[in-house]
Amino acid sequence: MKEIKPIVRVADVMKHSVDIVDGMTTVSDALKNMQHPETRTIIVDKRNDDDEYGVVMFRDIAKRVLAPDLSPKRINMYEIMSKPVIGVDPKMDIRYCIRLFDSFGLSRAPVIQDGTIIGLVSYTDIVLNSVAAQG
Repeated sequence: MKEIKPIVRVADVMKHSVDIVDGMTTVSDALKNMQHPETRTIIVDKRNDDDEYGVVMFRDIAKRVLAPDLSPKRINMYEIMSKPVIGVDPKMDIRYCIRLFDSFGLSRAPVIQDGTIIGLVSYTDIVLNSVAAQG
């Protein structure tokens, strides 16, 4: 008889804390004020209800600010963000989250519920926490 495994959902493995900044924040200030650097991700907030979230990862800062030798004090987050973000639902099965990551070349994504970011999920979170969540 085949064992029925419980479904592990994004909400079971995600990080609940994420840094969100205004798009006009400089890269330097965003990094100085980061409270969760382990996520290696900064979300750029919506300007209004009709806007979308943006995202800046550490690799974006390395490629778009440091490599071309630009000053992090003079570059605003909106200038280097990717927008709109591809978000995932907290109720999504992690197997589908992994497929989504693979299809779009993602390594992490914000978790969005009712239009609001409630966390962040990455391959690391899925691998490290899904084993624990499955018992």
